[in-house]
Amino acid sequence: MEKVNINDKLSLFSDHWNPRIIGELNGQHVKLVKFKGEFVWHKHDNEDEMFYVLNGEFKMEFRDRTVHLKANEFLIIPKGTEHRPVADQEVSVMLFEPNTTINTGNAPGNLTQDKLETI
Repeated sequence: MEKVNINDKLSLFSDHWNPRIIGELNGQHVKLVKFKGEFVWHKHDNEDEMFYVLNGEFKMEFRDRTVHLKANEFLIIPKGTEHRPVADQEVSVMLFEPNTTINTGNAPGNLTQDKLETI
């Protein structure tokens, strides 16, 4: 049981779309990630995801609408919902998701990170 300083953890990396694990509880990973640009359209058939914005802002695109998120706001994406995060400027996000979640879901490719680093 040790406290985690989120800003210290964020300072350890600068790349985008590569989540890092900073904690685990009840089969869930707590992850930090930095976004910039467009991600891929994807969905997770078996997992819900929670995106909590720490710094910056981004939009979560759905096929029928777009949700704009700013610092201190979060969004839960229900399993099976196709989505795509897009950030014009760099944004730092905390993710809460089952430890089985692959970042690109049903759309594996160049941005897929299937072995995450714990920091």
